[in-house]
Amino acid sequence: MNKHKIEAAIRDYSRDGIAVVRDVVPTGDLDCVIDEISLWIDARATSLAEQGEISELYKSASFEERYGLLFRQSKKMSHGLDIMFMRGRTMFEFLFNAQLLNLLEPILGPEISCNPIQHLRAKPPAEFEGHDGPSFHNAAWHQDAGVMMQEADQSNIVTCWLPLGDSTLEMGCLHAMPGMAELGYLAHERNGETTIVDSAMPSRDGLPLVCRKGDVVLMSRFTPHCSTPNRSTLCRWSLDLRYQTTGHHTGRTAHPDFVVRSAHAEKEQRDYDLWCERWKAALSNPTGFSGHRVDQ
Repeated sequence: MNKHKIEAAIRDYSRDGIAVVRDVVPTGDLDCVIDEISLWIDARATSLAEQGEISELYKSASFEERYGLLFRQSKKMSHGLDIMFMRGRTMFEFLFNAQLLNLLEPILGPEISCNPIQHLRAKPPAEFEGHDGPSFHNAAWHQDAGVMMQEADQSNIVTCWLPLGDSTLEMGCLHAMPGMAELGYLAHERNGETTIVDSAMPSRDGLPLVCRKGDVVLMSRFTPHCSTPNRSTLCRWSLDLRYQTTGHHTGRTAHPDFVVRSAHAEKEQRDYDLWCERWKAALSNPTGFSGHRVDQ
């Protein structure tokens, strides 16, 4: 990625609290992650088939098609489908992706940590939900500060949202409100999910963020955003990662952060087994806070 593209991204992010940066991550890097996810899906589907939960494995379906077809048969397909539960080696290695960190360094500085709030998102077709009510797969208007402790309001944290394929209007892409980060934290409430209270919502429309594989959306923790139902026949896959200046409050003290880039290479925590052990310990015996701000 060239210098001018990084400079333009930083300018947009600084001005608007959001930047859509095209062709940041090589598709081959994402393909390795997709291959690992595909292996997990196959093992999960096979296990559920053995339990009688699934009758058709759809082994010949594409990555974008298969998960939705399996999810339609059993909502149990989603159990354990997230970074901290899967703990894949390829996913761990991707968190150190050089192109992504090169984009972030002008914002965060040379000392960068991976924030513990990190997710793999699978958004299946809405018609496969099995009901017409609210869905976990559609995010209401919120700020990422709303899922962090108040102590992290002064932290330098950037959300990095990466599609693993197309993210179109039909597929329920992200919508965001540029220029609203300067308002700071807006009051949130639990209304089925964490969402900005009606009285605090900015009176403007959101901008759809149509993206493709390799693009990266950078967002401030104070940028309001949401997503809409997936009206396509394909699953919309994405990574929802956060990075921060090392040493700043993470906003989620019960879960592990770790150094991914440093001027002193020995500080980088590239031990995959240690990463797994830290997540296992955090999930089985959490010490600290692991919820959303409205839960404090």
